[in-house]
Amino acid sequence: MKRPQHTWAAIAVVCALTLTAGFGASAAAQAQAPAKIHGSVSDTKGSPFINLNISLKNTTTGQTFDAATDTAGRYSRTGIPAGNYTISFKQGASEIYSVVAVLAPGQDLLEDINFKEIQAKENSDQAENEKKASEARAKFAAMKVHFDAGSTALDAAKQQRTQVDKAPKDQQAAMQAQLDTTAGTAITELKAALDSTPDDSSNRHIVFAKLGDAYETDAKYSDAAGYYGKAVALKEDPSYYNNLGNCLARIGKVDDALAAYQKAIGLDPTNTAMYWRNFAIGLYNSGRIKESLDPLRKATDADPKSAQAWYLLGAALVNTMEFKQDGDKVVPVMQPGTIEAYQKAIDLDPNGPYGAQAKDGMVALQAMGVGIDTKLSQKSPDAKKGKK
Repeated sequence: MKRPQHTWAAIAVVCALTLTAGFGASAAAQAQAPAKIHGSVSDTKGSPFINLNISLKNTTTGQTFDAATDTAGRYSRTGIPAGNYTISFKQGASEIYSVVAVLAPGQDLLEDINFKEIQAKENSDQAENEKKASEARAKFAAMKVHFDAGSTALDAAKQQRTQVDKAPKDQQAAMQAQLDTTAGTAITELKAALDSTPDDSSNRHIVFAKLGDAYETDAKYSDAAGYYGKAVALKEDPSYYNNLGNCLARIGKVDDALAAYQKAIGLDPTNTAMYWRNFAIGLYNSGRIKESLDPLRKATDADPKSAQAWYLLGAALVNTMEFKQDGDKVVPVMQPGTIEAYQKAIDLDPNGPYGAQAKDGMVALQAMGVGIDTKLSQKSPDAKKGKK
């Protein structure tokens, strides 16, 4: 009967022998004493494995020593120099099993091999591995169902967030309640997906980031920062650091937010301007307008062609404007660079939203009587002649 050609690996643990000096034998002679090996081999039915070749190969010198099993499945070999060996059991020219052993001087190593037991263990291990694989597939399927449901709810929540932000103040409360429900569904489903994701899964950071996104969409910035923090702990992704920075800035943790944005910049320097701009927006929206000036200046330095950054810088400078008493009047004192920032936004985005908002800002400054002279206030020669 043809047997399956498997190769197993095992390590034989060999105990070092303590050599004792005796009459007529010196320590040097004992150190040179050859080793022996013997044992028996049983096949997959438990019967003696007859005519099985055994080869011992010294892993240092390459020297080999051969033996074979007899009709009782027993084998032995003497005269083996001490050293490290690979012991191969071969049926014909095919190796079906191997172990490694360290033979000490004068040692008589017993190495019994029972292929019935080995095969039973191999089958048991295979069954256990298949069981684990099946459980992992089922868990992944459950995770995907919850993850997809959570992602769908999150997309809906983001649309509702946009509608809430655009709605009149008197309508926002009712719309916010609906947003809370939808975001809550997203969070519940994504947490269920997380529960089905193994701790060592390479996808775990994605679920953490999605949960951060869901909490951020519902303006629960502290919870969002917690999940984004867990995401970056598993994978240093610049988008995760950016989102973490956004949330930390919202809850007033300015130093931590700055550290997150700096990590994002280090990982993704091509978007440096965006990260500084996002930092500034987070500070601005949380009422820390004065603190937004420095990151806005860094944003315009990194990307001088960003109309949004220039407009935001102009608006921040206006909102940090100081006032002085001039007789009975309180006179505004315009911050240096305000007009230049607005004018940059207009030049870069003459027909767009940032240019339009910058023009409105200029008009508001003129109405305050700060005495500005800008391109916006200058009329062309054709306009002076009454031409359109």
